[in-house]
Order: sequence, then C-alpha cells, then structure tokens
Amino acid sequence: MSAESRAMLLAGALLAATAFLGTALLGLANWHSKPFIAENKRQALLHSLEIVMPAGRFDNDILADTTLIGDPELLRMEGGTRVYRARKEGVPVAAAFRIVAPDGYAGDIELMMGVSAQGAITGVRVINHHETPGLGDEIEAQRSDWILGFAGKSLANPRESGWRVKRDGGEFDQFTGATITPRAVVGAVQRGLKFFQRHREQVFRADLPVAGTAPEQEQ
Repeated sequence: MSAESRAMLLAGALLAATAFLGTALLGLANWHSKPFIAENKRQALLHSLEIVMPAGRFDNDILADTTLIGDPELLRMEGGTRVYRARKEGVPVAAAFRIVAPDGYAGDIELMMGVSAQGAITGVRVINHHETPGLGDEIEAQRSDWILGFAGKSLANPRESGWRVKRDGGEFDQFTGATITPRAVVGAVQRGLKFFQRHREQVFRADLPVAGTAPEQEQ
C-alpha cells in the first residue's frame, strides 16, 4: 500500500471517529437534557393553568387530576382536549382546558381558559398565535387588558346575542384596524363555555357536590 493510500485511509478513519464521537456526545447531551426540558414544559403548563384558575382556591395536583374529552363540533380540534380539574378538599372548584380559534387572521389562535364549577369564566389567556404585530397581538395580556374582560362571563352573561364583537352587534370591543382576531377569540371562548356545559358531568364526578352549593341541593 502506498503512503498516499495509507494517508487517505487514516484521514477517513479519523473522520469517521470524529463523526461517531460527535454523534455520541450529542446523544448524551440530549439524554441528559431531557429531564430538564420535561420539567420546564411542566412548569410552563402549570404556570398557564394557575393564571386562568381561581388563585388559592384549590389544593389538588391539577397536572395529575385530568381527563381527555373530545368534541370536534365545539373544540374545532382533533384528538380532544385535556381538561385539568381544580378541587378544594375534594370538591370541584374549576376546570381549565385548551381551545382553538381556527379562524384567526393568520391561522389558529390557541387559548387556555378556566371555568368555575358554576360555569363562569375564571380566566382566558392566549398561549400561541401568529396574528399581526401591533394589530392582532392585542389579544395578549402583555399587550392589552382586552383578554381580561372575559373573567366572570358565562353563557348567561352576556346572552347569546352578546357573544360577538360590537361591530357585529355584540358586547365585546374589537381592535382598531383588526376585527377578525377578536371576533375569532370571542367565538372560541363562547364555544369553550358551551363545551364545558355540555360535558360538565364528564369533567366532574356526579357524586361530588359543586363548590358553593350545599350537598342537599344537589339532584
């Protein structure tokens, strides 16, 4: 074998060894970081849930107390939504779940909403969207207090006709130069309330009294 051939073989072997070592190190780093990534995701989810849940009014592990419910008609999403239940000493207090407004100006708007056991909204927050900066992004709590206006609302407050933006004859403000985005969010939140009402018995066990309601009043 010539010196040139030996040099080429050596170079090839070194390149292969370097690639193998790099792949091994990358895999090791990925394996080592997985628990940290998972914990960061867990904390982010917990934070978003605590924002839309009634603060200080539940004592259970809401990340463990969950159920999966599907309703393509109201959710407008495949696979159903994970519902997180809040309880105080075993009594249902509220539930939180993800909903999607598929008719945003720039695509899907993902929301996390909380609803009390009595059917009133405890909070709504945007968790992902692609709306136009400076216009549609007013749905973010960091940009505007518009999203905070859903707290306390229910299917009875306002009535059906009020669940629209003002331009459409409803009670909710639209944004200057942007009506599609708030219209989509209002519609999604109303569907979220209807979803909760329709599936309430699945969300909370029927044999548990509702927080704020005396057990003897339960039917």
